[in-house]
Amino acid sequence: MTVARGGKSIYGASVGVLMLDARFPRIVGDMGNALTWPFPVHYRIVRGATPERAVAGGADGLLAPFIAAARQLQSDGVDGITTNCGFLSLYQDELRGALDIPVATSSLMQVPAIAATLPRGRHVSILTISAASLTPAHLEAAGVPPGTPVVGTEQGEEFTRVILGDEPLLDVAKARADMLVAGRSLMAQHPATGAILLECTNMVPYAADLAEDLGVPVFSIYSFIVWFQAGLRPRRFP
Repeated sequence: MTVARGGKSIYGASVGVLMLDARFPRIVGDMGNALTWPFPVHYRIVRGATPERAVAGGADGLLAPFIAAARQLQSDGVDGITTNCGFLSLYQDELRGALDIPVATSSLMQVPAIAATLPRGRHVSILTISAASLTPAHLEAAGVPPGTPVVGTEQGEEFTRVILGDEPLLDVAKARADMLVAGRSLMAQHPATGAILLECTNMVPYAADLAEDLGVPVFSIYSFIVWFQAGLRPRRFP
């Protein structure tokens, strides 16, 4: 006899995603587009957590609403929680201290593991939506080693402006061009780069373009959460 166990409101979505309060386009590949994921996820929007406030504003005043939303996701039945902004690494310690399930706030948390895989003499470099806003505190909270190179996309024409400005239209070709220009600049400034880590969850749609153009592995929130979910719900083999 098969006996099913209850106790949750939601089943089948092991990953809960804390979402910023935004209206910019989320194309497939973006963390906030449910079609991106090869497994179900459960979203909860943190009202008032705008992109500008989370990035340039240092997420000031947002800890309590993020904890409240995370607790609701936990109560709903998810098995682990992430966020859709790499800058929320600032809240990693507080969120995991407030919950009884695993928390993976930021793609930045991958940096030490990626670095351990690279050939000697090679390092990880970070591509971010705003180098001016990514502080040592963000990096330290995610376990990123001091001195890790950081290059931003804010000098581009489209990507940073649309996302941080929460604009309703995105020229995808221009956003892709911004990413490639920033990636090439990163490689020119830091030629010992052996892998690139994308801080921003909205950069995932361009990861394949960057890897092909630059010739190095590119890691993102997608690679991180696919790994995360594989532990929360391991695949059952015959």
